[in-house]
Amino acid sequence: MMRSMITFIWMKSIRLVFLLVAISFISFLLVSYSPIDPIQAYVGADMMRVSPEQREQIAQYWGLDKPLLERFFHWGAAVLQGDLGISMMYRLPVGEVIAERFAASFALMGVSWVLSGLIGFTAGVIAAMNKDTWLDKLIKWYCYTLASTPAFWLGLVLLIFFAVWLGWFPIGLGVPVGVLAENVTWGDRLLHMTLPALTLSVIGIAPIALHTRQKLLDVLASDYILFARARGERGFRLFWRHGLRAVALPAVTLQFAGFSELFGGAVLAEQVFSYPGLGQATVEAGLRGDVPLLLGIVLFSAVFVFTGNTVADLIYRAIDPRIREGRSV
Repeated sequence: MMRSMITFIWMKSIRLVFLLVAISFISFLLVSYSPIDPIQAYVGADMMRVSPEQREQIAQYWGLDKPLLERFFHWGAAVLQGDLGISMMYRLPVGEVIAERFAASFALMGVSWVLSGLIGFTAGVIAAMNKDTWLDKLIKWYCYTLASTPAFWLGLVLLIFFAVWLGWFPIGLGVPVGVLAENVTWGDRLLHMTLPALTLSVIGIAPIALHTRQKLLDVLASDYILFARARGERGFRLFWRHGLRAVALPAVTLQFAGFSELFGGAVLAEQVFSYPGLGQATVEAGLRGDVPLLLGIVLFSAVFVFTGNTVADLIYRAIDPRIREGRSV
């Protein structure tokens, strides 16, 4: 078992290395040929006052005057040493900016991830156990409707209804305006995080619920479930003894594999609510041509999503002995 686990981790590490190299090159290529001029984005409104000599000095300072491959290898060598560069917007090391912004995003995505998983799994089980009833139809209607709903649109609706009309929540930002950092309470942070987290949670429920419902329906139609019903097992006891294990494993895998969608949704939600997280930093870096920060976020997000998928595989192997022992499912 230990040898199999070491081999699994080793293969995953090799895949991660190749993935990061490919993503780094493609992202660097796309950013380099972007129509956004990083020098103009760096200078801003004062671009008309910048002389050609000053523009050339800025390009030399950031290494923008060098050929593409030379810039890529120089940046890659620095990354291998743990240096992601300096953010052109914040004038801080990229690692510090990502760490600060991800701390805010992690709380938002963590709460949304847990709520969407628990509520989605529960809704899927309830729908399957009550197939073709009004409850099943209501849950399916909810899932099909939200599965096609953009995160930014739902965020705007929640913002208008709960923040503007009712006034229950603040309109945006991560903390109250005009309050010193040392005076901000956890209650203030939770209040500002509620609507963005609710946006991500509501949309994330649909895929988990629909997948769990279909998987449980397949299990309930199997021969051993028919035999269990013949023995008098019904309702929750039937699901707990024969259905939970079969539907929990795919749900766990799908939930962890949804890290990419969660991160993408966070980018839109944070932009709508002006939430100071990693998603908003990604949009700002793209619009303002902050190449070092944008590339650093791309690498970090790739590792983040890959880690989620790896954790899902490890949990699957730990729970299902057939996979742990290398047998086919």
